[in-house]
Amino acid sequence: MRMSEERREAGIRAKDEMKTDSRSIELCVRCGTCRSVCPAFEVLGWESRNTRGRIMVAKALGEGLAPDASVLDSLNTCTTCGICAASCPAGANPPLIVQAARKGLVSQGIMTEAQAGFRTKVAESGNTFGEAGERLAWLSDAGAIKDKAAAVYFVGCLDSYRYPEVAAKTFDILRRFGVSLLPKEWCCGSPLIRTGSPAEKVIDENLRQIREMKAKTIITGCAGCLSTLQRYYPPEFEVVSVPEFLAERLSELRPRRLDLTVTYHDPCHLGRHAGIYDPPRNVIKAICRLVEMKRSREDARCCGGGGGVRAGYPDLSLQIAKLRLQDVPVGVDAIVSCCPLCIRNLRDAGAGVEVIDLIDLVAEAIDPA
Repeated sequence: MRMSEERREAGIRAKDEMKTDSRSIELCVRCGTCRSVCPAFEVLGWESRNTRGRIMVAKALGEGLAPDASVLDSLNTCTTCGICAASCPAGANPPLIVQAARKGLVSQGIMTEAQAGFRTKVAESGNTFGEAGERLAWLSDAGAIKDKAAAVYFVGCLDSYRYPEVAAKTFDILRRFGVSLLPKEWCCGSPLIRTGSPAEKVIDENLRQIREMKAKTIITGCAGCLSTLQRYYPPEFEVVSVPEFLAERLSELRPRRLDLTVTYHDPCHLGRHAGIYDPPRNVIKAICRLVEMKRSREDARCCGGGGGVRAGYPDLSLQIAKLRLQDVPVGVDAIVSCCPLCIRNLRDAGAGVEVIDLIDLVAEAIDPA
């Protein structure tokens, strides 16, 4: 593909964006361990569509490579799941390298339609869907929002606009412990950060509200929100996941046993990125039988939805999800997860059994407030 002068110049300018990641890139010894675990490579089979290939592309960009469509496809088919980082014997962190490479190109105006779509939608509406409707439309009691609260439930875009019933169930449980809501929550910034766009505007707006409420703890049921709030917001407050919060309060919730057998899907940003494995399992075991997937915890396959892949490469995203579904044990009643994006992708891939949020299980097992 012939490159325009504009793209050649952009490739040279992107070199500066990659300088901070040069050391991380050089950690890669090209051993190929990542090829055996990369979810995109498992489907596509191209060297440029696996972790080692993407690191080589990122390195070449830093040396002035003129980006073309194949470069964008290489970088943007990464789900940033982190299984490569967990498997890397040299200690490289490829998801951060990929994000930095995407950022370098986006800063020069070089991006896919999906990347541009995230930027526009979040900028115009404050959410990743471009929804004009009220973010808290699911909330039946506006009086539940306090002016000041020590703990706040950060809902996230997916549960706010696509799974409002999950948002409502979660808040009904959390408010028992004095948890409130941000009055005008915006997207956390995760889709922007993963796909290379600046997220300062949404981060600053959420921070302003958190500070005004004087909140010291932020609780979220979205794995992507959790990872973003922990890593990209200043450490002014504690960030905990819904399963962590619930696991510490099982004695107060007193869930009853349900005659169900379920399996658990580890979301990448909850598991590998945040190291949260036991709390959701402890909650499940307090309610019903848990049978592990064939690959779980650090070795869990990605659902295929993250890193902008679902938006930019929907067929690839669903093929990755279908591979994950091969790990589901026979005879379970449901797949439980703690990430709305994982739940959505596994459902769309045709799971064959119910795919539910952990909060659905908890809400069924406890008495109404």
